[in-house]
Amino acid sequence: MRLQSIDSQLDEIRRVRGDLPEEVRDLEDEIEGYEVRVRKFDDEVAGLNESIAQRKQAIKDAEGLIRKYEEQQQNVRNNREYDAITKEIELQKLEIQISEKKIKEAHYQIEQKINEIEGTKNRLEERRKDLDNKKKELEQIVSESEGEEKGLEQERESAAQDIEERLLSAYTRIRRNVRNGLAVVTVKRDACGGCFNTVPPQRQADIAAQKKVIVCEHCGRILAGVEQRVY
Repeated sequence: MRLQSIDSQLDEIRRVRGDLPEEVRDLEDEIEGYEVRVRKFDDEVAGLNESIAQRKQAIKDAEGLIRKYEEQQQNVRNNREYDAITKEIELQKLEIQISEKKIKEAHYQIEQKINEIEGTKNRLEERRKDLDNKKKELEQIVSESEGEEKGLEQERESAAQDIEERLLSAYTRIRRNVRNGLAVVTVKRDACGGCFNTVPPQRQADIAAQKKVIVCEHCGRILAGVEQRVY
């Protein structure tokens, strides 16, 4: 019963702590996801700006070629040369139109990305505040119970050493399988203290004799004693 008592106290400390450690980890993961998303959007905006710069340079190059071709048109010797140069000028004008369209599309995409970045940063800031509050709450709970928890863990280690390995393994297995963590209980009012099913009188006598380990026939918990009724 000593080991069960220690474990029950540890369970209560962890119950008070509750899901806070998991909530902190979830928030940290969520924040990391938002940070990755912001970096991704920033990289995409940088790529779009680079594309715009390249398109602007392409427009300048095309405009330079158009001026060059227009000068050449002044010195053509026949219609075939004139038509060939005219076709080159048209191709460069088409290149300018395509580049201007791509620049416009890139500016629109940048605007969308910036909106996404701002929205993500707002959510990121909210989650950081949530994380800060959760961490403070967890730190307070841990600081209040840390000393007690360490002391109980040392007591548990000492208590576990006094128990036969086979019985300790059974105890650990039962604790994992029952909802409230109670692997060792007493018989109260002729019933198992864990599942509350009736324990026959002869079995109660065997439990009270403490000659061997008796388990509940219904839930498998170890029955460590019989509480005497007070009439």
